[in-house]
Amino acid sequence: MTRHDRRLRELDLLRFLAAMAVVLFHFTGFKGAGPWPEPSLELFPGAGAITRYGYLGVDLFFMISGFVILMSAWGRSPGEFGISRVVRLMPAYWAGVLIGLVIYLGFRLGNGVPGLVLPNLSMLQAGLGLKNIDAVFWTLWVELHFYVLIGALAAIRITYRSCLVFMAVWTLAGVFADEAGNKFLQVMLMPTWSPYFVAGMALFLMYKFGPTLLLWGYVGVSWLLAVHWSAWRTGHVFTTANENVVAVAVTLIFAVMILVATGRLRWLRWKGLTVLGALTYPLYLTHSQVALPLLKHVYPGLNRYAALVLVIAVSLAVAYAVYRLVEKPGQAWMRARLRESLIPIRGGDGREETAAVVPQPRAADETKAELVRP
Repeated sequence: MTRHDRRLRELDLLRFLAAMAVVLFHFTGFKGAGPWPEPSLELFPGAGAITRYGYLGVDLFFMISGFVILMSAWGRSPGEFGISRVVRLMPAYWAGVLIGLVIYLGFRLGNGVPGLVLPNLSMLQAGLGLKNIDAVFWTLWVELHFYVLIGALAAIRITYRSCLVFMAVWTLAGVFADEAGNKFLQVMLMPTWSPYFVAGMALFLMYKFGPTLLLWGYVGVSWLLAVHWSAWRTGHVFTTANENVVAVAVTLIFAVMILVATGRLRWLRWKGLTVLGALTYPLYLTHSQVALPLLKHVYPGLNRYAALVLVIAVSLAVAYAVYRLVEKPGQAWMRARLRESLIPIRGGDGREETAAVVPQPRAADETKAELVRP
């Protein structure tokens, strides 16, 4: 079995760990208002000394996204790539929005006011200046920017060479945009987050075609920029974090993704990791909202540790329910119908356009990898 014959279960594990880091950050390490009557960092000062850094799970998510989205887009037309993203994101996301509405109507908790539901269902609310029903939705707006850029690359044609040019232009243009204070380019190019996506793309190329000095250069520059911006966030957003600890954590994120790209985590083959990976997205979308009514009714009747275990267990159960009852059937239904909608574009023959011409991979990499669900 070559390393491209199997599912990348190591990424399933990393995605789940990233989601759990965010969950623990919200439930035990967050200094602001949350599901508890008081800030969770004050309730769990011991655990919070570590979990206050759980927000960095988002940084890991973005790097995994750069890796997996390029894998997903490789050899696909822009239309097929767009369909894959809509099918992947929307069913569980819509469930998250509607859960927020139900919690607001039933308990008057959260931000799921009816007037916000329709714009939130579009996933465009941040661009319209409207509030997210769940605060975690902000990361999806960042992801959407990345998808637009990759869709544009797919329209040109995704090849090894075009990826190298794309990554260089994106990195430099982002730095220039920040230097110039150009708001439009800052919004489009996301210079504070782009290093993670670029690094993920470079690591996928390394995984697919083998390491080269040039690819290591892309990863190294992205690491420097990621450390810079993560330190900046400690002074402006996550003020309870220590910038030296954050720099080490970001370095570890890069290190573990390098292990994935170079095949050193291929021994992680337990099939249960696939289930954990499937839980990641719905868990991320729903945990904060599920906790609101639950903790209101069980705490302080239960002590804080018992309540914490209960809310995590219920969050995982809700995530599994969304995956099984909404995400899987919703994706199957949407995929078939959206693909039908591309038939007129293809001239009615139902076949996709010719796959992008790419450099030949090494002999050991001739078989295409099974796509990991990003």
